[in-house]
Amino acid sequence: MKLFSCPNCGNRLYFENAQCLACGSHVLYDADAADLRLADTPGLFQCANAAECGCNWATVEGEPFCRACTLNKTIPDLSIDGNRARWTRVEAAKKRAIYSLLAYDLPVRPKQSADDEAGIAFDFLAPETGAGPGGEHILTGHDRGLITLNVAEADSAEREKMRVQMGESYRTLLGHFRHELGHFYWDRLIRDDAERLAGFRSVFGDETPDYEEALRRHYAEGAPADWEQRHISAYATSHPWEDWAESWAHYIHITDTLEMVYALNLGLGQLDTDPNALSPGDTGGPPHTAPAEPLVRPLVPFSVILERWMVLSEASNSINRCMGLPDLYPFVISEVTAGKLRFVHELLGGALDARTQPSAAA
Repeated sequence: MKLFSCPNCGNRLYFENAQCLACGSHVLYDADAADLRLADTPGLFQCANAAECGCNWATVEGEPFCRACTLNKTIPDLSIDGNRARWTRVEAAKKRAIYSLLAYDLPVRPKQSADDEAGIAFDFLAPETGAGPGGEHILTGHDRGLITLNVAEADSAEREKMRVQMGESYRTLLGHFRHELGHFYWDRLIRDDAERLAGFRSVFGDETPDYEEALRRHYAEGAPADWEQRHISAYATSHPWEDWAESWAHYIHITDTLEMVYALNLGLGQLDTDPNALSPGDTGGPPHTAPAEPLVRPLVPFSVILERWMVLSEASNSINRCMGLPDLYPFVISEVTAGKLRFVHELLGGALDARTQPSAAA
């Protein structure tokens, strides 16, 4: 994520801003330009969800919804008290997830039908009132491009309850989106490509064993005691598909955060930490290198990304502890886990190159 400036007065703005507090100008986020524009910019129009969930993205003439809102298939029943606020928080997280996808030039378009596996659709569902203790059981998940999310998790108390119940160290709406989108892009980028599939199996393992049975076994037996040596999370041990989705989500977490560090001009070289603790064997280059270029375009070497992240996560965790807060990044990146993140990095780099390089026939 980057910082933005008011196109009228130059005041600093943020991704979710719809109005500049300095000059009062109304702005819209132009996803094609990846920038904020004045709301009266010719050719840009306000999304129909602006008044419904605070959407600040622009659309074009003839299209009622922006590139993010057009992906919605189902929204929660807004007549139920609290659902509009929940949906608004869900949309804010979703837009940050879509921002990263567009930054990597990944294909993002709405599903045209139930059989259209190349499109994305979101079902934002809320448990029905009066459906018994806890209401209807809605599972967050992915099915051929259809991503379902229980909007009850937009309430911090409910999400924390689920985090504790599931034995997780981290659980956020943004994390849900990035994880489930990871499943979608496995289908799009790996499943039907023999070379990439072989590379995936060499890193994550064989995905052909029964998925449902693997999940049942995981919930019954839990993760192996030494899971942190090979996986980014306990859930990642359940099946190679989940290992991939967790690694994908973490890679996007890391690069998105480091892009903001770059935007804020925070020099990681100023942090004095033990260089032996920076990396599980893949530091590369001089230690504590300050950001010199964006993390997304162009892609920088993975070794630099990992080095910077190890410095930043250690510093941010230490700061949080001083405030009595949980670690910002409560995860261990082992050598094996770093190899999985590298695979995501190289896959995204290849996908980006394929979309930016001229074809041989050109």
